[in-house]
Amino acid sequence: MASAEEVAEEAERRDIRDRWLLSAPALIIIFLAATGPLLIVVIYSFLTPGPYGDVVWKFSTDGWLSVVMQRDIFDDTLVFADAHLSIFWRSAKLSFMTTIFTLLFGFPTAYFIATRPTRQRNVWLFLITIPFWTNLLIRTFAIQEVIRNEGIVNTVLIKLGIISQPIQMMFTDFALMVGMTYVYLPLMVLPLYASLEKIDFRLVEAGYDLYANRFQVLRRVIVPLVKPGIIAGSILVFIPALGAYVTPRVLGGTKNMMLGNLIELQFGQGRNWPLGSALSLSLMAIVMVALLFYVRSAGRQGGAHG
Repeated sequence: MASAEEVAEEAERRDIRDRWLLSAPALIIIFLAATGPLLIVVIYSFLTPGPYGDVVWKFSTDGWLSVVMQRDIFDDTLVFADAHLSIFWRSAKLSFMTTIFTLLFGFPTAYFIATRPTRQRNVWLFLITIPFWTNLLIRTFAIQEVIRNEGIVNTVLIKLGIISQPIQMMFTDFALMVGMTYVYLPLMVLPLYASLEKIDFRLVEAGYDLYANRFQVLRRVIVPLVKPGIIAGSILVFIPALGAYVTPRVLGGTKNMMLGNLIELQFGQGRNWPLGSALSLSLMAIVMVALLFYVRSAGRQGGAHG
């Protein structure tokens, strides 16, 4: 006769097995939905492009080769794909600059909110999240109305007599940086606020008591304590900015493309699905490297606190 302990163990095993069986259909659907499209993209990247889009089921590595190289139209030699490399560089540069500017604007904003009375903080956080209620495309068009030739900025400057002709800001890297900084600023503010809220501000007062100036307190006390928030906010901004599509499409035009626009071009007008797939996987690899950096940095930070 089984003991009470064995009966309890058997009941626990049966309960665990039943839970897995009940959740198995949902897990299978999630797995297929997550890996299915990715697997298709991986397969397409090793096929031959069709003459009118689609793919020819013939193995080829030209899609991956074309990410950074291209064949000369005269002698068929391989040369660097300057257009692709310039788009990679522009995407990385603008994403990095967007991260820096969101940090510069987001840190004072988060600090201001964190130092308000408790009742007021929720109101300020509510105001920060309001832009998320609006579609990204609408927010991008709002920025367009501000910086276009007949927009608010140029109109005000002309009426004040500061300039005589509109400043060309649209379809430039400046327009992209302004638009992405505005769009992704809340993604920087919220993690920074979460870290700043946990600070014991008696440490800041102690820094002033030890005759440190404001810059020294910021550099030696506040920044080290909010480093996890800075890293998290930077990743949350850098990754979507790197693959941005709508903002570069509206504010950058066709001459200031980023990676997202280049990928769309290959699946659309370029009719080169293997190259588009290879570019997509390259973008995903860059994102994974950024996430790995965040995980390692967060781990070191957690170990230091431990």
